[in-house]
Amino acid sequence: MSRSLRIKQDCIDKVKLALKLNGFPSQRAFSEDVGFALATVSNFLTGKAVDYRTFEELCRKLGLDWKEISSLELDVLAPPIAQQNPCSDTSPSYPNGSVPLGSPFYLERVPFEAQIDREIQKPGALVRIKAPNEMGKTSLLMRILDSARKLDYRTVSLNLEQVDRSILSDLNQFLRWLCANAARQLQLKPKLDEYWDEDLGSKISCTAYFQDYLLAEISTPLVLAIDEVNQLFEHTQVAKDFLPLLRSWYEEAKTLPIWQKLRLIVVHSTEIYVPLDLNQSPFNVGLPVQLNKFSEEDVQQLAQCYGLKWTDLSQSQQLMEMVKGHPALVHTAIYHLSRGDITLQQLLETAPTATGIYKHHLQRHWATLAEQPELAQALDLVISSTQPISLAPIVAYKLSSLGLIERLEDKVIPGCELYRQAFKLINN
Repeated sequence: MSRSLRIKQDCIDKVKLALKLNGFPSQRAFSEDVGFALATVSNFLTGKAVDYRTFEELCRKLGLDWKEISSLELDVLAPPIAQQNPCSDTSPSYPNGSVPLGSPFYLERVPFEAQIDREIQKPGALVRIKAPNEMGKTSLLMRILDSARKLDYRTVSLNLEQVDRSILSDLNQFLRWLCANAARQLQLKPKLDEYWDEDLGSKISCTAYFQDYLLAEISTPLVLAIDEVNQLFEHTQVAKDFLPLLRSWYEEAKTLPIWQKLRLIVVHSTEIYVPLDLNQSPFNVGLPVQLNKFSEEDVQQLAQCYGLKWTDLSQSQQLMEMVKGHPALVHTAIYHLSRGDITLQQLLETAPTATGIYKHHLQRHWATLAEQPELAQALDLVISSTQPISLAPIVAYKLSSLGLIERLEDKVIPGCELYRQAFKLINN
């Protein structure tokens, strides 16, 4: 028997109001922010039982006292994931976005997870994770933060993709946004005006806010994770002020004990093209983590988890030839194959077309390229060439962050055969 909690019936309206007051327009937006499955969030908000740790975390995100609104009950829950067959789920959900905590379809990123778990236990640590979109950065980050919470660390997770461009383009507004959201997730009052001093400037004000307020108020280490940092790269002046600020906080931990409480995790999609002084950049210190595509062994393991009984290596090899171990594309393929929706041969023949299983994935890329013709022209050059070619740095950065190309030192090639065929078709 395991403990689970549900919202008291007379408190459901209060919780739904808290959802709106915290700026979440929908259950989906909330689920994406907290990193739990939409079904779990829906159960929570409608008064159905959820695991008590999940319940506490969701309440914390909404600034609610879980003890005041919860009803304790004993449910017979499934055994902990660690005690289950990791491939035991017989009805997988459609793979979309990050892989939920506890999912048997998540492949541990060896050796990075263990390395990062050890790193964030070091005073003043900094971890920087780099990989193109849909490579599993957010799924990994969710597990790092979960490990931190199990150590009773406090966590703040910020995704810069969710920030208005008007805020990203103004340093003062951006730093106030950063501080306000950190306070909200730590369930502290904002108190911005008490620490903001126009004469001192926004960077010193932000530093004082963290040092004299946030870090001073908590008794345990704080893991501050900033996802999609690359969103700042197009706002050069803000990036040139904010990124050195992160580096300064990292350096402060060497002399001021209070900054040793802070553990920074910086997540970005591609190379940094903002010019920074080497002594001010956060991208040449700390633990670097470069997430790679799935190996053929990873693909075979995932196929087993989905219950696919491949009799030899040829199936995984054929899939690898098409999608080159791209995690999101591999998950989608194996999901459909496991359901018997399509054969491997049919999948490979239709994959680059508007009728294949990747049609929505490709449509999103087509829409992006249609809005940015210079990227479409550059990609056309890449897929038309039989050899690696050079691109302008900013163009290469944007295509690389989308995952459409792969870098080979100072040259690039198509991200995978799927993209070569699909974008060749649309250009013909």
